Amino acid sequence: QVQLVESGGGLVQAGGSLRLSCAASGVTSGRYVLGWFRQAPGKEREFVTYIIWTSGITYYADSVKGRFTISRDNAKNTMYLQMNSLKPEDTAFYYCAAQARLLPTTRIRDYGYWGQGTQVTVSS
Repeated sequence: QVQLVESGGGLVQAGGSLRLSCAASGVTSGRYVLGWFRQAPGKEREFVTYIIWTSGITYYADSVKGRFTISRDNAKNTMYLQMNSLKPEDTAFYYCAAQARLLPTTRIRDYGYWGQGTQVTVSS
């Protein structure tokens, strides 16, 4: 059984940094891909980044490339999202998600496991 629990959201000024955490159980075996998605008020949920749990291979949306870094700590079964140079447009509810696929995707419908989300607010 896969369970995901996010933490680390909050309020930060533009240009600042935040680190989100996702405690993940049940993903250390098998071909799991863990990702971050976000949803801003009035907008659809969108892909941010993913990491293949076993290999550490990562992929980013263009909007966050160079500013956000995804990583994982196998010993702690925890995934992280380090967010630097934050912009007001990064304000959203951030969700941790997992999929069990041989080839990772960025499609929301392919992720079968979701955390409860955490709010990130960037003030200008």
